[in-house]
Amino acid sequence: MVDTAGAGPQSRRMTLRIQCVCIDTADPAGLAAFWQAALGWRRTFGQDDQVVLEPPEGSPEDGVAPDLLFLRVPEKKAGKNRLHLDLRPQDQAAEVARLEGLGASRADVGQGPDVSWVVMADPEGNEFCVLKPLTAQEPAPG
Repeated sequence: MVDTAGAGPQSRRMTLRIQCVCIDTADPAGLAAFWQAALGWRRTFGQDDQVVLEPPEGSPEDGVAPDLLFLRVPEKKAGKNRLHLDLRPQDQAAEVARLEGLGASRADVGQGPDVSWVVMADPEGNEFCVLKPLTAQEPAPG
């Protein structure tokens, strides 16, 4: 339970930011290569046990979006992810096909047939979603 006694107003600007999303993997370089191709991000650090991807330098996401940090772990993925990425393309069907060509596969996590997103898994089985494009009349969920 979080102790909120003495907490200031929620509108106060926080000095804390998310630096990176860490992804456990048996093969940091291999999984990072998939995500580098999928997102068009750049590899900014790499060792045998960890690889960092960042948005393209100078892009609107550079310095804003958290880095992806791929960390070598000995165990394989077990069960459904508790945290996943939602990707919003301009063309959902084309993006799903492109990601499948890179090594992703469709996944069933119990989402049912009538959802507007496509659940996929990267080459190590980590689930992520490919959302439908936003329309001009449809604001991004907040």
